[in-house]
Amino acid sequence: MEIFISSVRKGLEEERDALPGLIRAMGHTPVLFEDFSAQTTPSRQACLAALDSADVCIFLLGPSYGHVFSETGQSATHDEWVAAKTAGKSRWVYRKLGVTFEDAQQAFARTVEAYPTGVFRDSFHDTAELMTKVVGKIKELESDQSPLSFASLPQPVPLHWSLDQAGVEGGTNLPLLELHIAPVGFAGYSARVLEEVGSSLSDRIRRSGAVKSDVALTSSSSREHAIVSLPVIRPRTWDTPRFGELVEVRLHKSGQVSLRATLPRDGMGSILDQDTLPQQVASLLRFNGALELIQSERIVVAIGVSDPNLTQVDRFNPHQSRRRAEMGAYSRSFTLQTEPDESISLAALDTGAEEVAGILSRALIKQHPSAS
Repeated sequence: MEIFISSVRKGLEEERDALPGLIRAMGHTPVLFEDFSAQTTPSRQACLAALDSADVCIFLLGPSYGHVFSETGQSATHDEWVAAKTAGKSRWVYRKLGVTFEDAQQAFARTVEAYPTGVFRDSFHDTAELMTKVVGKIKELESDQSPLSFASLPQPVPLHWSLDQAGVEGGTNLPLLELHIAPVGFAGYSARVLEEVGSSLSDRIRRSGAVKSDVALTSSSSREHAIVSLPVIRPRTWDTPRFGELVEVRLHKSGQVSLRATLPRDGMGSILDQDTLPQQVASLLRFNGALELIQSERIVVAIGVSDPNLTQVDRFNPHQSRRRAEMGAYSRSFTLQTEPDESISLAALDTGAEEVAGILSRALIKQHPSAS
């Protein structure tokens, strides 16, 4: 297992020197900035590339924020935090106590500590205490325990669905995958707060790194929700296979966050692939976490598909379109929609995304007539 260590060295010299030996002693591979400073590739770029292949990222928060790069307006550790969050990496954050943080570092710490999606946060006074806590986390990971916790719902949580709404703003009549995350026990937004949070929705989407800077985002709002729509990219030819694409983010007054996306498709139509669907759902869950919108420690999650008669359970090949598919020939009308009967911890939007996505995808595909 590769463990990436991210921090400014100033003020954390002893901790950075001690961690690599501890990680090696436990049979794993430490990765940190010092390993890349002699490469021809710029060290910052090399660090981000190494982070992308790491299994776990450890973030140490000490007194110093570090050098600010002109390209991003952030420190290297801040850049690495954003990259790890966007990639859905396991992140262990340890804050050093008894030291005075620079203003920029204090602001960064607030960003990290306010992130509400199950990221591990802890603190330490000295190197010995940090080492003890890191050993415990590594052993926990080695035991392969699920980061999720489930609990029965004492009463159903009402969800706002859009399955009966044709297409999205900007125009598409393709079947759409819907993902809904609703906070448990949240009283909802006031009109004032909904307007404030809704006005930040486009910026949150951009900061997540999930959309390119040149993608046009269209915002709209009402008393009940704020919406940001994304354009559907048209394929070069009608039969060009395409992966699913995010087309809408909707924040409801109740606190529910809803995402709509196209499904993988080719010249024969939209596809529910038993391998690709869980990957898409997991990606949407992590994206939702990156938006930092959920206002509760526990959530319910559900997925559904609009116009399911225009879909088929099949294999999606991104390199070649299918030559035949039986669409709309089912003997009865049907719906594809999961109904949550459990709440889940916020790790569902982070380290537990794959597990939750697998559960939801299997339940959804099982409902489809062509799956039998």
